Amino acid sequence: MNESDNNFNERYSRQIKLPQIGLEGQQRLRDARVLIIGMGGLGSPAAFYLASAGVGHLVISDFDRVELSNLQRQIIHREAAIGEPKADSARQTLNEINSSVRVTAIDWQLSDDELMCQIGLADVVLDCSDNFETRFAVNDACVASKTSLVSGAAIRFEGQLLTIEPGKSDSPCYRCLFPDEGFAETCSVEGVLSPVVGVIGTLQALEAVKLISGAGAPLTGQLLLFDGLNGVFNRLKLRKDPACVCCAS
Repeated sequence: MNESDNNFNERYSRQIKLPQIGLEGQQRLRDARVLIIGMGGLGSPAAFYLASAGVGHLVISDFDRVELSNLQRQIIHREAAIGEPKADSARQTLNEINSSVRVTAIDWQLSDDELMCQIGLADVVLDCSDNFETRFAVNDACVASKTSLVSGAAIRFEGQLLTIEPGKSDSPCYRCLFPDEGFAETCSVEGVLSPVVGVIGTLQALEAVKLISGAGAPLTGQLLLFDGLNGVFNRLKLRKDPACVCCAS
């Protein structure tokens, strides 16, 4: 066993000790490629934990630049990064967290064929965006390429989480839940408490680790709702929409 193997086993020893993960599951994480759309309030904690957990290749996509108002909840960015592209700022932080993880930063908006290509290359996609247009585009591409998707959202004191495994009969897609492109409330208008996005983003990372390693049961076909003001979680069982314009066979 060489030094890199020793370092690998030591670094991830607390996860390897878990029988649901073990050395085999940790190696799956090491071999995995995860695409994170959005390096804001959700993408920040999600990327933190996926890098710390040892996901081998993180592809992070965000075309915005760091602003002062972001720092209240987007914990991957620092004051010194104000004005920088969020993707570049996040890459620097992730490299400092875990230098053995490969981080690819995309500082422009992915769309059409390029979005489809990046999603097709990923083992799991995390939608950490803040608008319906992006959520629908990511959902449609994941369904078309049969790539697992973990979608999160948060506003005010509330958050929600949905895991989608295209091709499974019990896995509705995002359009089954939100069939029409309507008005999306935004944090800039409604406000959001910073730990709330941390809770949802962390849960997105947890779902990704479960999907990759095979540990436990992902929240496929269920909508997890979080009420941070009252400290309550609720789960709703979802069914596929037989008339869904995206995933109906």
